[in-house]
Amino acid sequence: MLDAIGLSSLDELFDRIPTPVRLDGPLDLPSGVSELEVVEDLRALAGRNRSADELVCFAGAGAYDHYLPSVVWALAARSEFSTSYTPYQPELSQGVLQALFEFQSMICELTAMEVSNASLYDGATALVEAVNMARAGDRGRVLVSEGVDPRLVETLRTYGTGPGYEPEIFRARDGRGGAPEVEPDVAAVIVQHPNVLGILEPAADLFAAARAGGAKAIHVFDPLSLGVLAPPGELGADIAVAEGQSLGNHLAFGGPYLGLIAARAADVRRLPGRIVGETVDVDGEPGYVLTLQAREQHIRREKANSNICTNQTLMAIAATIYLGWLGPQGLVEVGRQSAAKASYTAERLTELPGVSLLHPGAPFFKEFAVRVPLPAAQVVERLADQGYLAGVPFPAAGEDVLLVAVTERRTKHQIDGFVAAMGESFT
Repeated sequence: MLDAIGLSSLDELFDRIPTPVRLDGPLDLPSGVSELEVVEDLRALAGRNRSADELVCFAGAGAYDHYLPSVVWALAARSEFSTSYTPYQPELSQGVLQALFEFQSMICELTAMEVSNASLYDGATALVEAVNMARAGDRGRVLVSEGVDPRLVETLRTYGTGPGYEPEIFRARDGRGGAPEVEPDVAAVIVQHPNVLGILEPAADLFAAARAGGAKAIHVFDPLSLGVLAPPGELGADIAVAEGQSLGNHLAFGGPYLGLIAARAADVRRLPGRIVGETVDVDGEPGYVLTLQAREQHIRREKANSNICTNQTLMAIAATIYLGWLGPQGLVEVGRQSAAKASYTAERLTELPGVSLLHPGAPFFKEFAVRVPLPAAQVVERLADQGYLAGVPFPAAGEDVLLVAVTERRTKHQIDGFVAAMGESFT
């Protein structure tokens, strides 16, 4: 195996793992204990955590504290869904297949794209798969806006090691835009809109530049922004990807989440993972099946476009229930409230001495970056003691930069309390 991948030793295989986290020798583990003792230890550890109800959340950076209706997991947690597995036998899996077909249909309607799959592992791997779809022939380079979340870029860099590409960053001006040089060997131009700083990008112009150069335009989007912002399809994206956590899934310490991906019909055979199709049975009644399976890894093996042939069914079903509960008008209302409350919060925060927007005048949706008088990590620590999860430090833009996210859940009373606590933290 080492010969096949061009390495000389196991040490070389693992040299990407930082030395401090490697294990040099056997694990220093205590002797086994009873279940009773384990449960007591875990309860003691859990008691050291603040519960979600104790902290008012203004953190975002990719995972957001939107309202989660009770109906979502009352239905998604039913045994028919939570114990179901691979639906390769359609005669036994009509309920799950229909739910996933509805999920795909909703994602297509949400994004104004023509095809979607039954979800992927998370937003980061969805972006990797979009790049895999875009790279073909002599087009192998990948241009990435400076406004794309650095964690997504790192994921691309990791996955690109095998295929042989390195994401190339094109610079933004004042936190948005930029001028990608789309040469004949460029496969994809990636833009996050709203971007990692919450700022709205001139996405239509950037996508037009990508298409004019013959590259695929890939849009990283926020699903709950599409009640108030133009969808990827209208902006000219060829492939749209997103993290689906905000669609009815708990924050849950980082997962499990789901990746959304949608594309034009011309790319349907390059789309990774499962696709559910609608058909009729021998009696002419509607039925649902996995379709175009010859694309998938479990059939094509080494000839497949992707190593992924599964999906996040349970999370996708939760998203389907959530979108069905929300409806088009609810989607608009969530977007409007989030945008209005974020604007109010930014206005109040910048009244504090020493607090300013990182990019004044740049339009944003529900998230924005501010400079604060102290290191952002220190501000977060101080506000936690006052009952607020203040935001996410963004050291890539400076140690004093804090990303603040505001959803429809936040009340004026909570926002005003947060601003007051922020002011007190500087003294």
